Amino acid sequence: MSADTDPGLRSRLQLVALYAGGFLGPFGGGVVISMLPEIGAGLGVDASAAATSLTAYLLPFALAMLVSGTLGARWGRMRTVRVAYSVYLLASVACFAAPTLELFLAARVLQGSANAFTSPLLLAALAAITPQRKLGRALGAFGALQAAGQTTAPLIGGLAAEVNWRLAFLAIAVVAGLLGLLGLPDAARKIPADTGARLRDALRPQVLRVGIVALLGWGALGGLGFLLAFRAEDAFGMSPAERGLLLTGFGVAGILTARPVGMLIDRIGARRTVIAGAITGAVLVSTVGTVEVAAVAAVVWFAAGISSQFLLVGVNAAVLGGTGGNRGGAVSVVQSLRFSGAALAPLALTPLYAVHPSAAFLLPALLLAVLPPLLMPRTSKATAPDSPVPR
Repeated sequence: MSADTDPGLRSRLQLVALYAGGFLGPFGGGVVISMLPEIGAGLGVDASAAATSLTAYLLPFALAMLVSGTLGARWGRMRTVRVAYSVYLLASVACFAAPTLELFLAARVLQGSANAFTSPLLLAALAAITPQRKLGRALGAFGALQAAGQTTAPLIGGLAAEVNWRLAFLAIAVVAGLLGLLGLPDAARKIPADTGARLRDALRPQVLRVGIVALLGWGALGGLGFLLAFRAEDAFGMSPAERGLLLTGFGVAGILTARPVGMLIDRIGARRTVIAGAITGAVLVSTVGTVEVAAVAAVVWFAAGISSQFLLVGVNAAVLGGTGGNRGGAVSVVQSLRFSGAALAPLALTPLYAVHPSAAFLLPALLLAVLPPLLMPRTSKATAPDSPVPR
């Protein structure tokens, strides 16, 4: 029996596609990490020039997300997501075929921009079709797939590069095409476009406070991987493979714990969960930056991956489960600030590491411990009473 003749099967496939969209975005961004030398060789440049493909994806991704949620609400989620997947498919094909670095970077810019119009709208659609009492666990499952995409991208990219690095982008194009065909679950399709959605509603002070916590949480936890890599070489003398294994633990922890963290949010609320993640994260960051035993650093960094999910799933739940208009635009702004934190961390902390390595870890740890409890809005729960789910 085909999906067309079995509405139940079709709905399940559409829900799977919604969650798979959470995997595709981080995967497409990070797939180049492990194959930069091969990309450079294929395009006639060195690996450092090929590394600009990371910025070419992430910078427009973060900037476009400031407005993508609001524009998507105006245009309609279903239409916007399908167009975005179509653009992502074409951009991936362009990456596959690009003969020069300039054309490859242009295609990566287009990839990142298209992804900005999928991730926040998928989150908004998920919140719209999920009963409020179960919102945390749904967002946790979505966060687990995002962590899986980020964690597996270097591995799968490296495997593809063993044959031909371009094949990775061909596979991404195929997946984007399938996700675009499946679209959103039927319940989400019936939500009309919000032609009155305004960016000012997404930029209200409560949302910006949560966004700053997201910026700090991702910048001071997930964004510190590069700093730990420096320390792993300087303090522990680790090889590149050993450093990669050390850093992978953070993502594995996110995959394993994001959904249980979401269930915790349903019980105790987003604010308490975020603050717990910030305080434990502060302790773990300060420890990983000062401990003298490599095995202990590995365990601590794995635990930091758990704390990051408290923060990241928590801020999404705080926005999507809260009150106020244009929640799709609001989560878009929060996600934009989150990825801006990752972009700012190297600029802010690399010079400090050169002066005093431990201080480069202790400063973000201090900010984590102090600012989230002050900034997170004081709501008793991440969620409100059940609202009807569109049928």
